[in-house]
Amino acid sequence: MSSDTSPAAQAKAAANHTLRFHRASLHLSSVFGDGWFAQKAEAFARFFGTPVFLIAQTLIVALWIGINASGLVHFDLYPFILLNLAFSLQAAYAAPLILLAQTRQADRDKALAQADAQHREALAEAAEQRGQHAAAQSDALLALMEQNTRLTELTHHLSERIEALTLEIHNGVISQSRQDS
Repeated sequence: MSSDTSPAAQAKAAANHTLRFHRASLHLSSVFGDGWFAQKAEAFARFFGTPVFLIAQTLIVALWIGINASGLVHFDLYPFILLNLAFSLQAAYAAPLILLAQTRQADRDKALAQADAQHREALAEAAEQRGQHAAAQSDALLALMEQNTRLTELTHHLSERIEALTLEIHNGVISQSRQDS
């Protein structure tokens, strides 16, 4: 089985591809690019808002404060300067990642909304074309039916005329045969 790889077939396949409206926004697929760092950075930015992260951070902070306040260790005593530094460092890295992820997600959403709008427009245009084609077919069918009606009337008229002529000929033949006899 050979596949058609002519330019016309490729153009037709491209025009009928289900994601053809999304091609313009494919470059927005990854927030931070397509490399290893990009994938990890986006996964990390998405992880910040999950319940797992929030519960884990709460447990770590509670454990940190509990261990240091109880006196088991003395590496970060009250007012927990090192813990504040850790939160500041986390915020310094998390905020730009989250904002970048939100901005790029908004760009992707906008591009996908535009692609969906183009798709809806194409569907509406195709539906309008189908409607026009159906109307043209209906008009052609109506014209054929009118032509058929005229032909049927003509056939009926000719049949009546043939019947009258046949009757006239029959009567003529019978009257001549009576005269001959």
